[in-house]
Amino acid sequence: MGMGLPLTLHPPPSRSCPLLAVEQIGQRPLWAQSLELPEPAMQPLPAGAFLEEVAEETPVQPESEPKVLDPEEDLLCIAKTFSYLRESGWYWGSITASEARQHLQKMPEGTFLVRDSTHPSYLFTLSVKTTRGPTNVRIEYADSSFRLDSNCLSRPRILAFPDVVSLVQHYVASCSADTRSDSPDPVPTPALPMPKEDAPSDPALPVPVATAVHLKLVQPFVRRSSARSLQHLCRLVINRLVADVDCLPLPRRMADYLRQYPFQL
Repeated sequence: MGMGLPLTLHPPPSRSCPLLAVEQIGQRPLWAQSLELPEPAMQPLPAGAFLEEVAEETPVQPESEPKVLDPEEDLLCIAKTFSYLRESGWYWGSITASEARQHLQKMPEGTFLVRDSTHPSYLFTLSVKTTRGPTNVRIEYADSSFRLDSNCLSRPRILAFPDVVSLVQHYVASCSADTRSDSPDPVPTPALPMPKEDAPSDPALPVPVATAVHLKLVQPFVRRSSARSLQHLCRLVINRLVADVDCLPLPRRMADYLRQYPFQL
């Protein structure tokens, strides 16, 4: 190799790796000495290692694709919920937690209303009059479903619903069934934490301790400006008595009106 060594003392270098013979005798070629590269750079990794890593990571990507939400589906779900809430009469819009407390302060236990949440991560809040006074429970939205925001221990037992009115109607029916039940140990309603919206804004006032409160929904608090019409009240009676309005011999226009609000509240 032009370095003054007898060719008979060493076998010829391999064709696939010309540096092998030079490294065996503890010397480096002149052209390699002029490079200031670290030693690992002179030993390239086999190409097969990269191919194996890619083959192992490729199947992971399709598993995460179904978790991507469809914005159009979310938009339709939220729009339908807003439509139902406006028809209900007990949706109070963008009132604050203090205003909701004032409205519910003198109402019987179990009176509730739905309003816009003041927290940027939530859409709606359920304000309820409890034995400890008015309280607020945020309504969580995820994966095109609504559920009550609860602590980590209660979360697996909290049901999800396609809209807010279905959620509220379920808990009203559950509370009504527990009240009529003669069982000595009725199924308790979900224990929900006190929300952060109830914390006083004045730093001089004491902050309430986060304690659990049993949710009891009895009757909605209808807004005066959203007084329900006679047609809507008749629709509620029909929904309470008939499971499927499609079985009724009604004109198409009347049947469509019943389908616009298929609830009992």
